Amino acid sequence: MVAERYVVGDWGTSRLRLFLCEGRGVILDSLDGPGVAAVKTPFDALFESMIRPWEVLHGPLSAVLCGMVGSSIGWVQAPYVACPAEPEKIIDGCIALRTGRVHIVPGALCENRFQAADFMRGEETQILGALTLDSTLRHGRRLLCLPGTHTKWVLLEDGIILEFLTAPTGELFAALRDHSILVPSEGRPAKTEGAAFEQGLNRFNDFPQAQVLHRLFECRSRLLNGDLSARNAAAFLSGLLIAADVSGALQLFANSIAETTLCLIGEPPLTQLYAAALQRQSRGAQQLDGAGASLAGLARVHQYIASRVETNAV
Repeated sequence: MVAERYVVGDWGTSRLRLFLCEGRGVILDSLDGPGVAAVKTPFDALFESMIRPWEVLHGPLSAVLCGMVGSSIGWVQAPYVACPAEPEKIIDGCIALRTGRVHIVPGALCENRFQAADFMRGEETQILGALTLDSTLRHGRRLLCLPGTHTKWVLLEDGIILEFLTAPTGELFAALRDHSILVPSEGRPAKTEGAAFEQGLNRFNDFPQAQVLHRLFECRSRLLNGDLSARNAAAFLSGLLIAADVSGALQLFANSIAETTLCLIGEPPLTQLYAAALQRQSRGAQQLDGAGASLAGLARVHQYIASRVETNAV
């Protein structure tokens, strides 16, 4: 018997990644398309045109999508699920389209530790996948870090998202790298790892009590006195910012996680940078590939919805 085929996709602001899958997320084929911000035609028409060749071969396909496709600028706005958010609560919040054949995963919201509203969209699916890939994350209190443009620090308890905090570390890095004098033009783009990154980590940790705002000009001053080359300025800046992000988050969540090993979920080059920063704080870090976690989360949502449909049919 041939396993059911279905489609999953991460439709973000700048990129669409679609996968034809079967079973528990075995990839049979994949497609790339425009991100939400670049879509100029109706979303349903674009989506149907992209999966049509697959449907010609395999018949009508169900699909699960996550990311900005469920935002106010996407296909449909999927309401945020309030924390504490159990996995089933997130999946039950999916919005159904195309007569129930397409489901869009909702985001999550909370009041963070600064008593401010905080939001995520797309990361919740990676968290669902992480819980599937590593069963130990379903037990006890765990701190997850999903580094990126908007890094998320997420507190779990028994697999439930209790709260989270967003740090726009990647966005701040890109803005300072590309639009400030801290990084000279010949240093853009530049590697963000290596000795200069390590130097940035170490320099932050020399004075951990200092606000990062009071440290940033060091990127420029070290260029002027010759301690830092132009091509290494971006890496040094990255080290300062990631060290500040990690140090601040560990202080905020210190009473909640004790000596728990953290879990980093994201692109391996970036999670490795965060793991290096955590090592400076004497904290271990498990690393999960973000793309793999997203795929596992989407497959989990599909399986849950498919099983519920089968149960209702009976």
